[in-house]
Amino acid sequence: MNEILNPLAEAYAARFTTPTDPLLQEIEKYTYAHHHESQMLSGPVQGKMLELLSCMIRPERILEIGTFMGYSALCLAKGLPPGGILHTLELRKEDAAIAQGHFSKSLYQEQIILHVGNALNLIPDLKETWDLVFIDADKVNYINYYELTLPQLKKGGFILADNVLFHGEVLEDPIKGKNAKAIDAFNRHVKSDPRVQHMMLTVRDGVMLIQKK
Repeated sequence: MNEILNPLAEAYAARFTTPTDPLLQEIEKYTYAHHHESQMLSGPVQGKMLELLSCMIRPERILEIGTFMGYSALCLAKGLPPGGILHTLELRKEDAAIAQGHFSKSLYQEQIILHVGNALNLIPDLKETWDLVFIDADKVNYINYYELTLPQLKKGGFILADNVLFHGEVLEDPIKGKNAKAIDAFNRHVKSDPRVQHMMLTVRDGVMLIQKK
């Protein structure tokens, strides 16, 4: 697994980023101590970026695909206005249970609805119109998640897609890994889509910021 960000630059960015709140710090410590896939956690710099973007957008309805430990959902929830709702989808029951425990400690427990199951099946049953969508689940289905949610995204709404640099593997020639190939296909799919405008942010493992025209 390649590290494409200079560790010194990453540490410097963290130094000059407002610290996360105590609950997020608790989740971060728990995840790195107890979860074998702790590298999946957004972390404080990306987490603060998600928070600030959500606060700028002020979304009434957020969809997160891939809950993991609940860290990113709690960051995104900080931009919800009163009455706003965040729906988050998680396939793995154990991770969902831990995330729900974290949500129950937060100020947003009444505004976060956690769904357990396959997102491809859950998304069509959510009768919502989205202001903000965060895609951070299995990479081979990124295009499917994008195509399922874009029609339900409000005009001017945003999709954020995580891991669009996939540990630098998308820079290889040829691209070898299954997930890296899927992410490269997703990036090309978005690039060729006239329905949106977009940019790739080189924060952590890459985030694609997409706005529906």
